[in-house]
Amino acid sequence: MSKVVYRKNGGRRRAGYPLLVLCAVLLFGFSLVNIVWPKRTQLELENRKAAQLPAFSVSALLDGSWQSGFARWIQDQFSLRDAAVNTQRAADEVLFRKAEEGGILLGKDRWMFTKLFTVDDATRKQLAKNVQAVSEFAANHPGKVTFLLAPSASVIYPEELPAGAPMVDENAMLDDIFAKVGQSADVIDLRGTFTDLKDEYLYFKTDHHWTPNGAYRAYEQFCSLKGLTPFDRAAHEPITVTDFQGTHYSATRLWNVENDEITYYPLDSLMTIYKITGEAAYEPETTENIVNVQKFDTRDKYAAFLDGNNGYSTIEGRGTGSILVVKDSYANSFVPYLTENYAKIGVVDFRNFKYGLDSTIEKEGYDEVLVLYNFQTFIADTNLIYISRPSTLSCQK
Repeated sequence: MSKVVYRKNGGRRRAGYPLLVLCAVLLFGFSLVNIVWPKRTQLELENRKAAQLPAFSVSALLDGSWQSGFARWIQDQFSLRDAAVNTQRAADEVLFRKAEEGGILLGKDRWMFTKLFTVDDATRKQLAKNVQAVSEFAANHPGKVTFLLAPSASVIYPEELPAGAPMVDENAMLDDIFAKVGQSADVIDLRGTFTDLKDEYLYFKTDHHWTPNGAYRAYEQFCSLKGLTPFDRAAHEPITVTDFQGTHYSATRLWNVENDEITYYPLDSLMTIYKITGEAAYEPETTENIVNVQKFDTRDKYAAFLDGNNGYSTIEGRGTGSILVVKDSYANSFVPYLTENYAKIGVVDFRNFKYGLDSTIEKEGYDEVLVLYNFQTFIADTNLIYISRPSTLSCQK
């Protein structure tokens, strides 16, 4: 039996009180620190907005939305959050040998890849719609359209994937896409070129984009197809931005990350970003350089190219003729090279452009169209179907 110890006054020794007091002090102190800790609007390391304290209302309390919002606020705003998350992620990899974090595969040599083990029925249906939309658009503009679909880094560097990672057969899907779109458009398949050049810096390790060098190698293939002389990198002085940690790092917070670098060429080409007021109706909002160097001082450094994903922009080039680029963000580091070859470059991003292109092509007189996406965006993008939407303006003529 355990021995009961009595104090002189006849009561039992309250041995647990000091521990309870210590816990209470720590809890109170931690709560006080959280109250005075500076609140953030952005979680820079995670590249997303931080949850804010929700406005209180009785209805929100009763339906549970206030409690959910308050929990998200506590989770995002507690003190030392970044250190705690980094410690947890390091333990996951070192102690438990995790090969995946936040939907990102942790490959060899500090590579990070977007996980794509399966393509669900909804995505396959969307892919079919996108292939049909691009094919119909190209058929309606015979001889004008070039289709460039960048392969995933995992296709070029399969040896860097975690052992046994059951990735989808992207090569088979690319073969099928190119065969269908190629019936009405010129297609550029980069797999052979990129495999031959895989020892170069083609893709970021911490981000889902290709590097400006990867974009340049793709641009060279475009020039070869079109009979153009490529931008001469040897004739320009590059600038390298260091310590880039991209979207894959934001998802994984890999403890032994190998930071990426962004090397670009400071060109003097100007870009006008437009506010879209209707179909083929635009109002200029700002005119700036095609590379917003201020964004190299932020975590989202890749957004410096074209200043992000604007709905419609035009760029002044040094060449002849005009081209309209329909794109996802892979094209952002590609487009600056086109200033060597074209006098005018239009850029459309359907995330912020909800009209068909026929009226814009007719109004602006574009000679060519380049559709440039990466594979993983292309198969799931729900906005690309706008590309073949008929013009409503033609019906009013």
